[in-house]
Amino acid sequence: MGIGSGLGAQIGIVAESSYGTYAAPTKFVEFTKEGLVFRKVTAQSAGIAAGRLVDLSTRRVMTTADAGGPLEMEVTNKAMGLFLQCLMGTTVTPVQQAATIAYLQTHILVDSFGKSLTIQKGVPLTTGTVTDKTFVGCKIISAEFSCEVGGMLTVSFEIDAKDCDETQTLAVASYPAMSPFHFGQMTLKLGTLASETSQDGIRKVSIKIERPMATDRYYAGAAGRKKEPIANDKVKITGSLEMDYVDTVVDDWHTADTGKSLIWEFIGPNIASTYFETFRVSLPVIKFDDAPPVVEGPDVIKPTFNFTGLYDGTNANKIEYMSTDVTL
Repeated sequence: MGIGSGLGAQIGIVAESSYGTYAAPTKFVEFTKEGLVFRKVTAQSAGIAAGRLVDLSTRRVMTTADAGGPLEMEVTNKAMGLFLQCLMGTTVTPVQQAATIAYLQTHILVDSFGKSLTIQKGVPLTTGTVTDKTFVGCKIISAEFSCEVGGMLTVSFEIDAKDCDETQTLAVASYPAMSPFHFGQMTLKLGTLASETSQDGIRKVSIKIERPMATDRYYAGAAGRKKEPIANDKVKITGSLEMDYVDTVVDDWHTADTGKSLIWEFIGPNIASTYFETFRVSLPVIKFDDAPPVVEGPDVIKPTFNFTGLYDGTNANKIEYMSTDVTL
């Protein structure tokens, strides 16, 4: 008998061959919180009939429906590839490093049309029976990565889905041995592209990638379900650096509105040879927006510099991920 609480919950994922077409989960990920729900739009007939004081239940209809919500987790050294591919858009095949068991995934920011997931969650009843809620046509419309002093590298995905199917068989969860990336492995580098240097004083970094999409493509003849969302605005990349005021480097870039390259990386244990578990975000140019240092009391000055990620016309925004995963 299963555990009749959130301790018995599970999340399984798989890439879909076509948008909204169910596929059985092949990978299972550890998560910290989720809010994936079925969403419906109903209409109630307003017809008046003599003596009727309450609307008829038979005259309420469901006109459209979809699903979605947040999914939060720690970024681990395995099983993150499908999420990164769905977020960034590039079709990725892990590249073996030399003849080792290390494989590099390079996720370059491109249009994400055609990239969707089936996400199946198991929700336990108090009896220990785990119910199935399978979300098909899952698109990642935003992801926010964050890590601070003493913490893990975390990510919060915002998911838009075509539908929730409760008729599928709940897959049996199995988990590879995995561990999260964390603050002790973190470095932030800033500077001229290809010559970035480690920035001192950094206490917290957050980066958010937003992919605006037309998520309301409901057409006649589709039983109230939508077609795959398509990009309808430019990708927005924003972030923040929380730091002690150890020097004026970032402050000066903010004042002059100087563009600089950013590399945010986590280097974990050695996999083999010269290859290490790695999670790396590369933004070829960022510009700082606001919040120069202010003195709020006697404590150490701790400015927060907010920034916008831009495009330098040549080099791509990308996420690199090195693990022992042979496939996504």
